Amino acid sequence: MHPLLPHITDHLTDIFGSLGYFIPEVYLGLLFLVVMITDVLFGKKSTSLCRTVACAGLLVVLFKDLQQVGITLNAQHFIFSNMLLLSPAAVWFKLVIDLLAFILLLYFTWDKKLASHKKGLSDLYTITIASIFGLHLMVMAVNLLSIYLAIEMVSIASYLMVAYRSENAFSTEAGLKYVLFGAASSAIMLYGISLLYGFGGSLDIVLQSTVTELLKVNPLSSFFAILLILVGIGFKLSFVPVHFWVPDVYQGAPTPVTAYLSTLPKIAAFALLVNFLPPFILLGKGTGFDLGILLSVAGIISMIAGNFAAVMQSNVKRMLAYSSIGHTGFALMAVVTFNQQGLSALTYYLLVYALANIGALVLATYFSNVADAEDMDGYKGLGLKYPVAAVCFTIIMISLTGLPVSAGFTGKVFVFSAVYGIYQQTHSIWLMLLMATGALTTVVSLFYYIKIPLNLFLKRAENQDIVYVKSYNSVILAVIISFALILLGVFPDFVLKYL
Repeated sequence: MHPLLPHITDHLTDIFGSLGYFIPEVYLGLLFLVVMITDVLFGKKSTSLCRTVACAGLLVVLFKDLQQVGITLNAQHFIFSNMLLLSPAAVWFKLVIDLLAFILLLYFTWDKKLASHKKGLSDLYTITIASIFGLHLMVMAVNLLSIYLAIEMVSIASYLMVAYRSENAFSTEAGLKYVLFGAASSAIMLYGISLLYGFGGSLDIVLQSTVTELLKVNPLSSFFAILLILVGIGFKLSFVPVHFWVPDVYQGAPTPVTAYLSTLPKIAAFALLVNFLPPFILLGKGTGFDLGILLSVAGIISMIAGNFAAVMQSNVKRMLAYSSIGHTGFALMAVVTFNQQGLSALTYYLLVYALANIGALVLATYFSNVADAEDMDGYKGLGLKYPVAAVCFTIIMISLTGLPVSAGFTGKVFVFSAVYGIYQQTHSIWLMLLMATGALTTVVSLFYYIKIPLNLFLKRAENQDIVYVKSYNSVILAVIISFALILLGVFPDFVLKYL
């Protein structure tokens, strides 16, 4: 008798028992098939129909996410033979991802250059739904195999999205660069996984036996393997030194795709990092290698490199690309606390950052549509022509900077509070350096974020014959996001009490 046959019943029982905790992902899989079939049946003219189906389906997925809040209140659930972990944090990360994904699905057709694609956008909606499925897996992955598969699923979808405008040479170049960097980081990560599997004897990182086996290995070897895996996760987070792809890809990709890349994969990667680190924190205490120091150094360098590079940019998307590296470094401050307060601060910060960043890119699309403005100089004098959009842009820039009374300010206060609470217990010089760097780079960020309202309101346009073009959708979304950023800044408990 084959040695696996007696275990088939147990495995099938585990799979069917796990499906009850996997309902949102089942719906996403079905939604992917429905959108793809809709595209096949109706062809190039199915963009609006695919968009409607995708948005309606994602609302159903959001409802299923909310239902999972109740089943994770008192317990977390390992599913599919410990491949995935459904925890309260995972559910909230999924809710944030799906909410932002719904906004992005609406936003895709508002970009004039992307909407003019001769193939239509039906394929893009199909790819995005598949990517969201991968993001859900990233949020829950706690096995080295599921981690790798989830990251690759999101990466492949992202490559297709970046190069979607294949007739545009700049977009194609950005897609090629993204693929090359992604393939390299994937190979490095896979090598790290193979080493860790060889050292620990298991792909399951939550098993105590895995950590016990790793303690028997030379500490330098085991942490070299962990470092290689962090390269793959860091590629999605875009912290230094795996950030080189960000400026060119963000600038070359269609603006809605840039909004996607700068928010959803980054949120999922932070969730993955939070799941990946705990076993190896214990390993570090036993071997003398401190992952907190490693992440602190990455956070400090990312904040400095991202913010100072952003000061020198004139293209709006490129400036936001470098600033996103700085925000990643700041968010790493919350990760290195390794406690519940830090996790709550991280979730809140990522939500308000993602909202503000999407709002900024929506308005970048708006001004590109109405005035063909790609660089900051093109914004000169537009504040009086388009006052509502300009005021919203200013509010969003204030939130991204972290000034009162915006949600960005509140998010930074929560992160600083979490780090300072740990600093009072440990008096770690690295935590002090993180807080000092975070404060310094917040001031530096004001110098490049303020350029946009400065050009909108205080500088005169060289060309005064700008024709007013109506584009209500982008402005309405920008108003909603601006209002939400102020509301969450004044009343953060609307969100924080649930985290």
